[in-house]
Amino acid sequence: MNKKIRIIGVAALALLWLTLSVLGWLTPAKDISDWERRPLAQFPETKLENILSTKFMSDFESFSLDQFPARDLFRQLKSLVHFYVLGQKDSNDIYVADGYAAKQEYPLNEDSITYAAQRFNHVYETYFKDSGSKIYTAVIPDKGYYMGQGSGHLTMDYDALFEQYRQQMSWAEHIDLTENLNLDSYYKTDTHWRQEKLLPAAKVLCQALGVPAPEAEEFTEKEVEKPFYGVYYGQAALPMKPDRLMYLESQRLRDCAVFNYTTNSYADVYDLTKESSKDLYDVFLSGPQSLMRIENPNGATDRELIIFRDSFGSAIAPLLVSEYKTVTLVDIRYITPGSLEKFLELGGQDVLFLYSALVINNSSTIK
Repeated sequence: MNKKIRIIGVAALALLWLTLSVLGWLTPAKDISDWERRPLAQFPETKLENILSTKFMSDFESFSLDQFPARDLFRQLKSLVHFYVLGQKDSNDIYVADGYAAKQEYPLNEDSITYAAQRFNHVYETYFKDSGSKIYTAVIPDKGYYMGQGSGHLTMDYDALFEQYRQQMSWAEHIDLTENLNLDSYYKTDTHWRQEKLLPAAKVLCQALGVPAPEAEEFTEKEVEKPFYGVYYGQAALPMKPDRLMYLESQRLRDCAVFNYTTNSYADVYDLTKESSKDLYDVFLSGPQSLMRIENPNGATDRELIIFRDSFGSAIAPLLVSEYKTVTLVDIRYITPGSLEKFLELGGQDVLFLYSALVINNSSTIK
C-alpha cells in the first residue's frame, strides 16, 4: 500500500513537472510583469562566446525564473508561507503593518544624499544663482517615516537624512512637511501620497512661496472608477484590498491647460485616458514626464513657478497653481539639466526642489 502511494506521488510530481515544462516552452515570454512593474528577463542570445562562458546559463536561469508558468500564483503562495507560516516580517523587502504595505528602506545612504544635493546645486549654479529667483526645497517623507519604527522593521534615520540634506542645500529655504502629513496621507498598496489628503501640506508650501493657499471649499472630490492596485500590491504578492484613487477637481483646474514638451501637445490636469494604464496614479498629470507646463489663465499675477520633482510632484502640483501664471514641472531623472535652456527661459521664477526621501536616498536615477 505504501509503495503504491509513493509511486502515485512520484508520478504526480513527474506529471506536474512535465506540464509546467511544456507550458514554459509553449507560452510566449512576457516583456513586463504587470504586478511587479519591472521588465522580465528574455531568452538569452545563443552566441558561441556566451555558451562557452557562464553567461548563457546565468541568463537562462534568470529567464526561466521570470517566465515560469503561473509565476504570480506561486509568488503569492510563497509570500503567504513567509508571512503566515514561517512568521517572517517581510517579503522581498516589502512589509505590511496596519493594512499598509511599505518597502523596508534601510540603511541611510549618505553618499546618495550628497549626490542628489550636488545635482541640485549644479542646477542652481547654472541657472538660478544670480537670477533673482527665490529658491525653496522640501523633502517628502515616504510612509515608512510614519510606520517603520512602530512596526518593528528596519528603517533608515530620517532625521539624519533631513539634516544632511539641509546642510548641503544651504542656498535654499527649507520647508518642513513632516507635521502636515501622516500615515493616512498615503495609499495602502502604493508608495505615493493621496491627493485628497494633501491640502495641509499644500498650504504650508503656498505659505512659504507667498501665494494664497488652496481652500477645501474650492474642490470637489472625484473618484476614478477603476480600483487602484499600487506597486506594493504586486511586489508583496499578498491579498490586499485595492485603494480608491480620488482627485480634487475645481473650476480653476478645469480652466488650466497642461503642455507636454515631449509630445508637443496639450492635455488636462487630470488625464482620465490613463484609467486604462497599468499604473492608475498616471491620472495625475499623465504620469512620468520629463517636462510639463501648467498654464493658468486665471492667474492673478505674472509670477511663474518651476518645480524640480519626482513622481510625488504630479499629485501636489495642481494644488500649488494658485495665482501663478505658469507652473513648470521638471523631472531630471528623464531630462539632463544641460538641455533645459533649449526649452525654457530660466531665471527670475520661484523655484522649488520637491523630492521624496526615497529618491534622495536612492538618487542614482537623477541625471
